[in-house]
Amino acid sequence: MKRARVYTNDPSKKVVTLTVKAFIKVPIQMAPRFVNLSGKGDRGKTRVVQVEGNLGRPLELTPDQYSLSKRVKYAIEEVVKGKKYQIRFNAIPGIPGAYHGFLKLKTNYPERPELIIWIRGRSS
Repeated sequence: MKRARVYTNDPSKKVVTLTVKAFIKVPIQMAPRFVNLSGKGDRGKTRVVQVEGNLGRPLELTPDQYSLSKRVKYAIEEVVKGKKYQIRFNAIPGIPGAYHGFLKLKTNYPERPELIIWIRGRSS
């Protein structure tokens, strides 16, 4: 909700307060938007991102670009057909050092034609 004061030239009502309240429907909800795969030993090396379509029509996700194929594996699971997905990221053990990259997904929603999930991590 946002409010604004409007100053008028009306002598009986010099100041009017306008209130604007809106509900914005997000076409696709994604949480979290960033993946951090840092952790000690084998702990902290798996993360899950939830993706959900909110427009009342089926959502389709198609992998487009991926920059960490040698460091992190991912799998897309359709939890609720055409509605909800889980994307599971697993760090590949054995390669030390820091890394960062992304997974870009194409969608069939013209309101949000692509999703980008940013990934970073560190292996020891």
